[in-house]
Amino acid sequence: MIKKLTFIALTVLLSVEGLFAQQALFSGGPQITSPQVNPDNSVTFRLLAPDAREVRLTGDFIPAQGWMPGSELMTKDDKGIWEYTTKPLDSDLYGYAFTVDGLRMMDPNNVHQIRDVATVTNIVIVGGGQGDLYSVRQVPHGTVTRTWYDSPSNKYVQKRRVTVYTPPGYENSKKKYPVFYLLHGMGGDEEAWINLGRTAQIMDNLIAAKKAKPMIVVMTNGNVVQEAAPGESSLGLYKPTMQLDGTMDGQFESSFKDVIRFVENNYRVIPKSHARAIAGLSMGGYHTLHISRFYHKTFDYIGLFSAAVMPDEKVAGSPVYQDIEGTLKQQRDNGFSLYWIGIGKEDFLYKANVDYRQLLDKINFPYVYRESGGGHTWTNWRLYLSEFAPLLFK
Repeated sequence: MIKKLTFIALTVLLSVEGLFAQQALFSGGPQITSPQVNPDNSVTFRLLAPDAREVRLTGDFIPAQGWMPGSELMTKDDKGIWEYTTKPLDSDLYGYAFTVDGLRMMDPNNVHQIRDVATVTNIVIVGGGQGDLYSVRQVPHGTVTRTWYDSPSNKYVQKRRVTVYTPPGYENSKKKYPVFYLLHGMGGDEEAWINLGRTAQIMDNLIAAKKAKPMIVVMTNGNVVQEAAPGESSLGLYKPTMQLDGTMDGQFESSFKDVIRFVENNYRVIPKSHARAIAGLSMGGYHTLHISRFYHKTFDYIGLFSAAVMPDEKVAGSPVYQDIEGTLKQQRDNGFSLYWIGIGKEDFLYKANVDYRQLLDKINFPYVYRESGGGHTWTNWRLYLSEFAPLLFK
């Protein structure tokens, strides 16, 4: 009898625990689909908020109002569901959020989110074109790892984390691969390109289509005072901030050989300039410009995506930033395969890039120029990566 009662009690306990474990699966309210990509590539967004007075949708598919993101007012039905349908959108990846009575919030019906510095945003992909490149498709997949390396040249932090993409088949082959070093912008970290930039999806799809060579992609942390991305280091779960100590002071560039040394000692790579590429966005474009100029025999492929260009006067004394024109001439004379510059017409760094190209023209420095629409956005940087990667290691 005691055994039977014990069995019954245990069964009830497990049932209750199972109920609580599963409660997150049931909202108890009406089933809502949001976002919904429609056959004409318009997207419908929905939010259940019956007591809200006003709900607005913000997204990078809505024209911005200066520095402020654009927004559209949603309409409420008799069930308390707010809804908004966009016009047909180009195939791409889009970010969005809701503002409910002035409070920004995520879409509770969409678990797919990305973090940019300290802002979290929902995402939706509209397929049928560029967006397919950013989607996981039924193709061979590479491997993404986060690993740690020693950086004795960095005066701030000597143990640092890096994200590495190895192409499909890397683990099962003995082949040596070229390496593409891909650098993030200010406020980003070693998570930025793999999450916001969709690097793994882009590379998987380009390699499968034979539009890009199989390559290793190394995504560094350009903030020299950080061990790793916020929440991924011994500093714990702190809020990310935009500009950190040591930002763009020459330390990242001068210590970059530590990254190369780690990669070439731990991965099967071709340790030659013709098998090394480097590119970056914004601050990462700045780092790319100065690393490739400072180590002028190291990279044969260089990409500047919406790049910051000249150092601030406060850090101009760094050895990395000495004789910029002279070292560019030396880089030109040593030769390289590709120097690629991309910028949006509405980018706040557009004028700086015009001035930089004038300097390059003055010294007969060869480059490829790509001007797109839009501004300083991940929409452009994902596009630039998808266009730049196929040009590498030809």
